[in-house]
Amino acid sequence: MTRSFVAPTSIEDALAVLTSGARPVAGGTDLVVGARQGKAPLPNALLAIHRIDALHGIVEIGGGIRLGALTTHAEIEAHSTIRDRFAALADASAIVGSHATRAQGTIGGNVMNASPAMDTGGPLLCLDATVTLRSEAGERVVSLDDLWTGPGTTTAAPEELLVAVDFPAPSPHSGSCYVRLEYRRQMEIAIVGVSAAVAFDGDSVSGARVAITALAPTIRRVPDAERALAGSDGGIEAIEEAARAAAAGSSPISDVRGSAEYRLAMAGVIARRASGGALARAKGERVPIPARSTLYGVPARERV
Repeated sequence: MTRSFVAPTSIEDALAVLTSGARPVAGGTDLVVGARQGKAPLPNALLAIHRIDALHGIVEIGGGIRLGALTTHAEIEAHSTIRDRFAALADASAIVGSHATRAQGTIGGNVMNASPAMDTGGPLLCLDATVTLRSEAGERVVSLDDLWTGPGTTTAAPEELLVAVDFPAPSPHSGSCYVRLEYRRQMEIAIVGVSAAVAFDGDSVSGARVAITALAPTIRRVPDAERALAGSDGGIEAIEEAARAAAAGSSPISDVRGSAEYRLAMAGVIARRASGGALARAKGERVPIPARSTLYGVPARERV
């Protein structure tokens, strides 16, 4: 069987190769590992995009951020504006895989892999991110809700290449947080994850977004949890109600990492932590990055 490997230096050349059925690969942290583990064979034609300079870089635009598809998790974690204003994404990028994974793995590959357990997906949803897909026919901007259709599946056409991830400027007096349940500190996949983003107007929460990870076929927002926080004072009663709603909005599976029952029980716990962390950050309190092991807005009797 003939295999091909092409590594162009321009987006235009890459798009031309895509029309022949090649599979794009960036950091290769999912594709190569999966092939080695026997989950799926390597494609017959690989399109390596790591040499395309136009896909690299973090650009601040009008208070928002544009991430080139080849931006690594390590670069996201270290970026001062992301840590300060889009902290949930820094939380997530700081705990993807291992140090080696974060140095090679890219945001574009993470998004297009469409895993319901990906760490960066929930923060991107809560930060209202969109992706730009480009083909020889043109380009289109797609919301993540419209991109992900199931585990490992997207609405992107085979000839489309993700070139950028954009998210707008956050509201004033806002904060975000991502927390996951994990058994170890490196090379871990989320068993349960929750992202939250909130904004204050005076003493009340003017807007909230809550998204669940590894608790449904796709990463998705939980409107009932958002309504529990919006309009509240951000106190423990609102956090508790949001936590219950996050658990109620979950539909987890049982697998080798945890039973559905365990995930449901932990969904509320992790939602409390994420909501509390986002609220604390919105109030100007310092919450370390990553926030996974820190409890905020949770009574001591409920700590696990």
